[in-house]
Amino acid sequence: MIVSIIVAYDSNRGIGRSGRLPWHIPADLRLFKALTWGHHIVMGRRTFESIGRVLPGRTTIVVTSSAAELPPDCLRASSLRSALDLAQQRGETECFIVGGAVVYAEAIQLADRLYVSEIEGKFDCDVFFPAIDASQWKEQLCRFVASADTSVPSFRFRVLERHGRVLSPVTLPIEVGDQC
Repeated sequence: MIVSIIVAYDSNRGIGRSGRLPWHIPADLRLFKALTWGHHIVMGRRTFESIGRVLPGRTTIVVTSSAAELPPDCLRASSLRSALDLAQQRGETECFIVGGAVVYAEAIQLADRLYVSEIEGKFDCDVFFPAIDASQWKEQLCRFVASADTSVPSFRFRVLERHGRVLSPVTLPIEVGDQC
């Protein structure tokens, strides 16, 4: 099973503010949906609460030590490792880690592939994605997605794979921007 991280961050690697995304970029949301559709997605409890619902077309695994009730169509795991084991036992071929910061920090050591939307600009974020050691990753794909609306930031979508991993080729399920 391929372990993938999917993330959108600004030029400071900011990923959120006050439990919310600090931007609304429809093209990035469409890409997120297309890539994760039909797969298991793993997230921390706070990320799940910020989304506020189970995302359709995906199997949601929430990493939490809390006894708080989750919706019946949501799976619970006590750790990231147990979440990944659960996805693999259920026949997953590519499991997506979707946040938040604590889960990303642990997952970066386990990930085979990174799907990164680098949002142009700096936002007033209070949560950040961990630094990526460029020596461990090779860029497989880069697309620039320009926004026609000045109120919506443009972004660069990159796919990175860990050196030494033999993975299935990256194919995007939807048309995405221009070659970088």
